[in-house]
Amino acid sequence: MRVFLTLARAASLGRAGQVLKMDPATVGRRIARLEARLGQRLFQRSHQGYALTEDGLRLLPHVEAAQAHLRAAETPSDSGSGLSGQIRLGAPDGCANYLLPQVIANICAEHPALEVQIVALPRVFNLSRREADMAIGVSAPQAGRLSVQKITEYHLHFAAARDYLDRHDPITRVADLRGHQLVGYIPDMIFDSELDYLARLDLPAAQMTSNSVPVQLNLLRQGGGLGVVHDFALPHAPELQRVLVKAFSLTRAFYLIRHADDRRNTRLGQFADALRRGMCAQVRQLEGAVLQAELPAQAISENP
Repeated sequence: MRVFLTLARAASLGRAGQVLKMDPATVGRRIARLEARLGQRLFQRSHQGYALTEDGLRLLPHVEAAQAHLRAAETPSDSGSGLSGQIRLGAPDGCANYLLPQVIANICAEHPALEVQIVALPRVFNLSRREADMAIGVSAPQAGRLSVQKITEYHLHFAAARDYLDRHDPITRVADLRGHQLVGYIPDMIFDSELDYLARLDLPAAQMTSNSVPVQLNLLRQGGGLGVVHDFALPHAPELQRVLVKAFSLTRAFYLIRHADDRRNTRLGQFADALRRGMCAQVRQLEGAVLQAELPAQAISENP
């Protein structure tokens, strides 16, 4: 069962072997033996790796539940309510890079026996295939056997490097952006309509694009132009300055997405509560730091 669960998450004999400290061929033999014993094909083999079949997907939650019960039984009675074991969390790369590190570090400091894996991918996670134990999304899924909870709202604005702004005329309205280079997402790689920030603006297509939020941020830091940036990412890029703050502002939200079968999993529930509290506090802190940093400049402009 342990080999099955590891291969389901790793999707590769080689990666599963590394986790299990087994030869990949041994992993393959164990899975073949399990399939023969159950009389079911649990994995579909292809050049892309190992993917769970329908039989494998049906078996997976039972194995995960057995693992959770075993971990609970192995936990010493004097360990209090501390979390332990491994939890894999999927998240968009902007959230994973600029918001989650401090949140997860704080949770793990409080629960030393807990291992958290952050999988940062610019796409939607497939929880039905157990790519992660839970995922953070920028919209609430409307299909699937999922449990969805809103975590917190966050804000986005146009921003550019200060030296870029110094080399150009002041930008006072959205129409002024037509004379500037824009940074944004690769259009056909926008995996959620909530990320199509420029869709409703009458502006030329972005000249510099990436499916990665950190790449977009670094393009802006190098003076590449203007782009829409998460306010919570700005403290990580002090070279950037928000523009058109009153003329253009977006509000989006993060959602915690879990498989419906996990709603009664106490361990995952405790982690989810800690994650929500931490993310709410971190967004408030980082966005507040941006506002505080802009106060002196605003005071000067209002009182010349």
